[in-house]
Amino acid sequence: MNGDTPGEDEPTGDDKTSRRKSFAVAADVAKRAGVSTATVSRVLNGSAGVSAKKRAAVLKAAEDLDFVANGAARALSTKRFMTIGAVVPNIENEGFLKALSAFQARLRHIGYTLVLTNSGYDLDVELREATALLSRGVDGLLLVGDIHRAELFAMSERMGVPLVQTFTLSAARPCVGFDNVAATRRAAQFLLDLGHRRIAVVTGSRRDNDRAQSRVEGVRSALAARGLSIHPAHDVIVSYGIGAGRDAMRHILGAEGVPRPTAIVCGTDQLAFGVMIEAQSRGLDVPRDLSITGFNDADYTAFLSPPLTTLRIRATEIGQAAADYLAACLRGETAVRVTEIAAELIVRESTAPPPDRERPV
Repeated sequence: MNGDTPGEDEPTGDDKTSRRKSFAVAADVAKRAGVSTATVSRVLNGSAGVSAKKRAAVLKAAEDLDFVANGAARALSTKRFMTIGAVVPNIENEGFLKALSAFQARLRHIGYTLVLTNSGYDLDVELREATALLSRGVDGLLLVGDIHRAELFAMSERMGVPLVQTFTLSAARPCVGFDNVAATRRAAQFLLDLGHRRIAVVTGSRRDNDRAQSRVEGVRSALAARGLSIHPAHDVIVSYGIGAGRDAMRHILGAEGVPRPTAIVCGTDQLAFGVMIEAQSRGLDVPRDLSITGFNDADYTAFLSPPLTTLRIRATEIGQAAADYLAACLRGETAVRVTEIAAELIVRESTAPPPDRERPV
């Protein structure tokens, strides 16, 4: 038998063509689910305006027919597209950028290309973007956090595309990250050990954001262990960025009849920077009158005045480990499901004992 003749178990060209044509198409899914092809498209693109009953019918039909969108079907027929998708909440976040840079470098080394998109902290947008990536045949997927639409997981599993979650730990999904509760608990305990008792917390949106939720939980648990709690006026949710931090500080200082906190734990360094700017503009000395902590250890935090106490996350290592996990999955190797890369408290000059406590000599 020469090399040009198909082996006994090798499909001929006609067989291969037939096999490629056997993929179900959107019309097949629509017929099985009893809906229009437009409805199938809206469901698979993550669009709104489809009833829960019809959405469930479409997803069930797609699963029964082993349906994947055309791009993914082509990828299956050619084995790989050699691309990895990533959906992050905010492409301006320095921590995400560092992780993605390391993630991309690792992927490039093994022959894969990164395709990146941004969800804006909206789970419906994330589902739509992830669906678009999956339908175009990405070989793996990186997500941020542990809260996502169930349809995303179902689609990834049905299409056999491995995914990894980052910047968090998960009991159910493959992940590379750190314990957000433990991180801010450590920051709060540090402030409590300095003598602070009135501690505020400022975060971005906590809706569908397990990282922000967990960071508040860490502060609350540290305070509760010492019989303390966060005053409602000092538990602040804002948007993102330095300006939002200034807004949070104005809110805290504007609370009538509530003693000013002596320390503030912020969910990001940008928020902490904004809080610091607003506090100083109001004549408060940081850290003599107010201690401030951040989260991420962005490049600029060591150069603020005063330098910011913060929690350092090793974003580069997170990106590298996430790429290694997906690469192992794609090679058919067993990969460690949970990789913890702990956050580290970096103490700088933005924290000190409260003004009503004698400073150590």
